[in-house]
Amino acid sequence: MIKKWYFYASLTVITVFLSSGFKPFNLETNPWFLINEEDGTHYLYPSEEQEEYANLNIPYTGNFFIGFKEAIGYRESENKYKKINSLGYMGKYQFGVETLKSVGIYNRSAFLNSPELQEKAFLALLAKNKWELKTEIEKYEGTILNGIQITESGILAAAHLGGAGSVKKYFKHKGKRNFRDAYGSSIRSYMKMFGGYDTSFIIADINAKVKNI
Repeated sequence: MIKKWYFYASLTVITVFLSSGFKPFNLETNPWFLINEEDGTHYLYPSEEQEEYANLNIPYTGNFFIGFKEAIGYRESENKYKKINSLGYMGKYQFGVETLKSVGIYNRSAFLNSPELQEKAFLALLAKNKWELKTEIEKYEGTILNGIQITESGILAAAHLGGAGSVKKYFKHKGKRNFRDAYGSSIRSYMKMFGGYDTSFIIADINAKVKNI
């Protein structure tokens, strides 16, 4: 009788133990991958602290905004915040001096030494370019031009490369006037490479400055 009691008690313990190992994974209580907040700058991978991922060279994937900005950063500088190229463009997103001034940054040293400032500058420039190109976005988004499906993120990426004016000329000439930078990167290639990301949360603002971000 005692042996039988031990047998059933042991069987119960084993069953409870095995069942506990197969509980469904609760995504709501384990936000380890991505938090898609409104400003597009806060996420967990694995931390919200900028300095903990500033030196990573791995671009993020998916169509979230964080994937968009990390992909551009990797293309521009391999995500190196302190990089200065041979033409003097600076930081993770390779800003020129005049572009920095347009978003309210005048101290190049402070810019190079502040990942947070660089991320805010990128957001401010996107907001300015979205305002300047709102007509082109409304008219061409979802269409096919030169074999490329036009998207808002692709247009904004192209503007980051060559400026809003060059993008306007590209559409005005039906894609036949294709701006290239000094290293051979073209507006068309950026539209294709960075198309399809979600940049909808960016609010078009011609007066966007770092201090307002």
